[in-house]
Amino acid sequence: MSRRGRRARTGAPTEQRKVDYHNLRNPFPPMNAFSEDRIEALHQASLTVLEEIGIKVLLPEARALFKSGGARVDDEMVFIGRDMVEAAVASAPKTIPIRGAVRARGITLELGNLVFQPGAGAPHATDLERGRRPGSLSDFREMVQLTQHFDVLQMVPPLVEAQDIPVHLRHYAMTQTVLTQSDKVPFIYSRGTPQVLDGFEMIRDFRGISDDEFHATPHCYTIINTNSPRVIDMPMAQGLIDFARAGQVSIITPFTLMGAMAPITVAGAMTLSHAEALAAITLTQLAKSGAPTCYGTFTSNVDMKSGAPAFGTPAHFTASLVAGQLARRLGLPWRCAGGSAANINDAQAANESQFGLWGCLMAGASVVIHSAGWLEGGLTVSYEKIITDLEVLQMVAELCAGTPATDADIALDALREVQPSGHFFGASHTMERYQTQFYEPLVGDWSNFGTWTERGAVDADNRATGIWRNIVDNFEAPSHDPDRIDGLRDFIARRTEQGGAAPES
Repeated sequence: MSRRGRRARTGAPTEQRKVDYHNLRNPFPPMNAFSEDRIEALHQASLTVLEEIGIKVLLPEARALFKSGGARVDDEMVFIGRDMVEAAVASAPKTIPIRGAVRARGITLELGNLVFQPGAGAPHATDLERGRRPGSLSDFREMVQLTQHFDVLQMVPPLVEAQDIPVHLRHYAMTQTVLTQSDKVPFIYSRGTPQVLDGFEMIRDFRGISDDEFHATPHCYTIINTNSPRVIDMPMAQGLIDFARAGQVSIITPFTLMGAMAPITVAGAMTLSHAEALAAITLTQLAKSGAPTCYGTFTSNVDMKSGAPAFGTPAHFTASLVAGQLARRLGLPWRCAGGSAANINDAQAANESQFGLWGCLMAGASVVIHSAGWLEGGLTVSYEKIITDLEVLQMVAELCAGTPATDADIALDALREVQPSGHFFGASHTMERYQTQFYEPLVGDWSNFGTWTERGAVDADNRATGIWRNIVDNFEAPSHDPDRIDGLRDFIARRTEQGGAAPES
């Protein structure tokens, strides 16, 4: 069933418009924050960090790979030469196709393409009906259904942690939910090789493909966060190696907060972020040349009074622009992020999310994560905020879809038809197009105050509750082979009986 085009305020799709929100190209020219010579200076400074100051790598296998590639290793410190980094960047693919469960859900990560994900990795969920609470499998399931419903969200991240499931079994329940409730590109946690291999096997068998087919083309992705400043820990290093060798996508994302885990200046923070990303990219290419790897950053500032992270700030916006310049310097697809530090879905939350989003758009990000639903700097994903943020994402998608200016669109006939001081409501040109011309808002209400109050004066937050509730209550999962669903259950039952797979620390 189509999830495109105009939607009623209940969230139910109508068929008047056929706009593809799943395959988006960024229509905006990228904006620069620094001059090109300063970007080159920053890049060279990052190479100096890796070559002379070094990065701490906790996994022995990763240190051995770096050493075999020519790096100097001193205990846990690794010193990576410029030539190694340049060779790794050259071998990393500049275009990365990732397959969904069906062909129409596949995406391509490359410069110029635009992919959105909702908020991810939060320990808490919240909505107006049930309040703020630790994330559960039920919350995760409902949020996956919301992600599946909207074409403008093309990847399914780990929206909230299913904390009611033991950690050694959690990856089974969450992966099963994504595979059965969605047909979009799935996420797999990097929490040690046993859990990663479980995830790969579940996807391979559920999609009915061979090992060779799975390894030949990416079918899933993970997020790899370095431990700033200058540490690649054991699970993240192992994840880089495991995903590279399996031909699956690592989205490498240093989390550098200015004044906390990074220098307080944008240039200093981005030098560190860039160095850490380059080190991780190099490790993937040492594990397997040509491994699909996405450059990334998540750089913002902190509130220096409290130490709390802040998002949607001028520093956050500027750091995104710099990251875009560095990604274009490398030629790699890259990941940026929106988000909000607001505690509830209020005006602060909207302003921070939109300012962060526009930073990603102006920077030319290939993947924008945390684009819908994120609150409290990542501690919570809000159902209502998912919906109100989707209002903005679908407006952006309309801009990406493009509006042709045909001779008919120029509307000379309408201009001849309507007399001075007349109106165009009843013009033939208008009547032929009014059902298909405009995007209809999800939660916005453009009626005047009197009409709004007559209709019950429901604000956007409460209207969003009705929308997400209607989608979840009436959700129909994609059609999947029942035998493969049974096979997935059997696999989970067998691995559970064997003790599951505890994450590696």
